[in-house]
Amino acid sequence: MSDRARIYAASFLRALANGLAGVVLGIYIAKLGHSVVVLGLVLSTGLVGATLTALVTTFYGDRFGRRRALVVLGAMSAVGGLAAAAASDPAAIAFAAFFGMMTGMGKDRGAMLALESAALPSTTDDAGRTRVFAWHAVLQDVGQALGGLFAVLPGLLIGYGATETGAYRGVIVLYALLTAASLPLYAGLSARTEADVRHLRVPLSPRSRSMLAKICALFALDGVGGGFLGSALFSYFFFSAFGATEAQIAVLFLVGKAMSATSHLVAAWLARRIGLVNTMVFTHIPSSLILVAIPFAGSFTAAAVLYLLREGLVEMDVPTRTSYVMAVVAPEERTFASGATGIARLASWAVAPAVAGVTIQAFSLGVPLFIAAGLKITYDVLLYAAFRRVKPPEER
Repeated sequence: MSDRARIYAASFLRALANGLAGVVLGIYIAKLGHSVVVLGLVLSTGLVGATLTALVTTFYGDRFGRRRALVVLGAMSAVGGLAAAAASDPAAIAFAAFFGMMTGMGKDRGAMLALESAALPSTTDDAGRTRVFAWHAVLQDVGQALGGLFAVLPGLLIGYGATETGAYRGVIVLYALLTAASLPLYAGLSARTEADVRHLRVPLSPRSRSMLAKICALFALDGVGGGFLGSALFSYFFFSAFGATEAQIAVLFLVGKAMSATSHLVAAWLARRIGLVNTMVFTHIPSSLILVAIPFAGSFTAAAVLYLLREGLVEMDVPTRTSYVMAVVAPEERTFASGATGIARLASWAVAPAVAGVTIQAFSLGVPLFIAAGLKITYDVLLYAAFRRVKPPEER
């Protein structure tokens, strides 16, 4: 099996786990009798853990070894999932989420994704880089969608005689097992995916440092907006606002991820014609405008249609921004660059869920969506102003 195939397969398994947690975790905490404020705090704690591991990986991942780091991080995630399944107390669940980097976002922007992003360019050339990242994003979205479908399992288990709490605990155990299944794939990666430690540059070259500082600041702004929109919180929104069932939410997330997956390939095609930065910005702004309309939907059906329209646009910037960052820094700077941009997103994400929980309780379910849309549109405008003239090699 090639290195690219191993990374793709392991990432897919991790995406299955994340998709499952994105739908089930919020409802699991509610079924345990805890409030939305507790949910927000648990999600923020998991994001803090993910941020800290990303920080360590950014500075030491290449020296420790990308392959070994992926195995260690995967094992931590699996153990954290098992601990969350065994816990009932909010503090214990929060600690498990912290140790296992269990964010409930329904997607992955942590240390493991940073290491994969740094390794993937070694499997292709400049011309094929964006397409490789597009397929990586496709597999993540498909995995997250199928993982979300596993959210129907608690109902099936209850139908076969399991208690409600026991059924949800069993599904969290499945999350841990899916994560653990990726470990042999990471362990088999070749030396080609590793960085040449003899030529590592940390700190970065002055040019890369200047660009990366701007990129991280902008990604942090976008990350704060994204933190209000994690799958667990969206799941809670549909559950509370419209009385949607786990099965309905799972199917909605499945279709949404299918649309996102298709959009990644469209993004790679579009980027070859109008450029990476233009693709990022001019697909992202419409998705935020659609987001504003969701709270005004009069029914779950109307809200679901708007959600799906947004999903068809919102992640077209995922493969393009990763490809762009990996293109504008030197090969030996890629792990640091990928880790730094991931930290910027994770650290800002970590703030938002707790704030979202408080704003939902104090104001309304729709307030976090309005805040997120405003932040994301601001990010797009600033990104275009700062980087529209900075071209990757294939566009020069």
